[in-house]
Amino acid sequence: MQVAKDLYAVLGVDKGADTETIKKTFRKLAAKLHPDRNPGDKASEARFKEVNHAHEVLADPKKRALYDEFGEEGLREGFDPEQQRAYRAWQQQGGRAPGGGFPGGVRIEDIFGGGGGGIGDVFGDLFNRGRGRGHRRARGSDVEGEITIDFASAVRGTTVQLARHGAGEPIQVRIPAGADDGARVRIAGHGEPAPVANGAPGDLLLTVHVRPHPRFRRDGDHLHLELPITIAEAYFGAKVRVPTFEGPVTMKVPAHAQGGQTMRLRGKGVARKGHEPGDLYVHFQIVVPTSDEPAVQRAIEEIAKAQPADPREGIEV
Repeated sequence: MQVAKDLYAVLGVDKGADTETIKKTFRKLAAKLHPDRNPGDKASEARFKEVNHAHEVLADPKKRALYDEFGEEGLREGFDPEQQRAYRAWQQQGGRAPGGGFPGGVRIEDIFGGGGGGIGDVFGDLFNRGRGRGHRRARGSDVEGEITIDFASAVRGTTVQLARHGAGEPIQVRIPAGADDGARVRIAGHGEPAPVANGAPGDLLLTVHVRPHPRFRRDGDHLHLELPITIAEAYFGAKVRVPTFEGPVTMKVPAHAQGGQTMRLRGKGVARKGHEPGDLYVHFQIVVPTSDEPAVQRAIEEIAKAQPADPREGIEV
């Protein structure tokens, strides 16, 4: 059995580290381990996935609180912390509470289901000790899988159809908006079937890979875009069309804009459920004419006369 790794140790931060420290540490590690920087290096790829998962949990206050209290189990889809706390308190009291229930008025039937063979059978099932049934209920194994989607689908969210070999009908899987490279999606009930009758199937655990975009790159929930503009647009200023994942918008390029100058479009970055949307940072990339026409050459010569003698003057190492 694989032992879950401590997520704080995965990132190399103390348990008391603040969110900003966690994010800074993640950015450094992600830049070093990203698959684009280490093509074919399986060890770096595996480490990148671990780091990404740790950041996804520890940078989110709600997920971090659940992880600190319950470990990885607290991150499972459908996990109910109140029921788990009630069950823990019931255990600490030796299985006794006023009225035969859990502390705080929570009944055993509310947690494990009120019908069937009664409380004794419920606990027999829970601990694989079926009472007079002649079999043991057990859960099927989880199945690990990977999927690669394009950058736009990761930002917007998408639905994909998956077919497991020999597993019957294809299933529809929703990838949530804002899924990052290395994110994990759990699809309940689509893992291996239970080894015994009446057992529950395992889950399918998908690791999401995101193809790089030729123009956009991602930094947390912020996006960066290298936007080409002409010399005339840079000098005189202009209104230009900027593509975003919500549709194109118009942005004003200020007069005398420089190559590498950055403008910010608020709220046009990655929008994840429960989070404030990130921003889009537009970096100007001045496009120089490549024509050899005499008129173009004369125009460039005239521009050169108006430039400073040495634009690199004052740059020291």
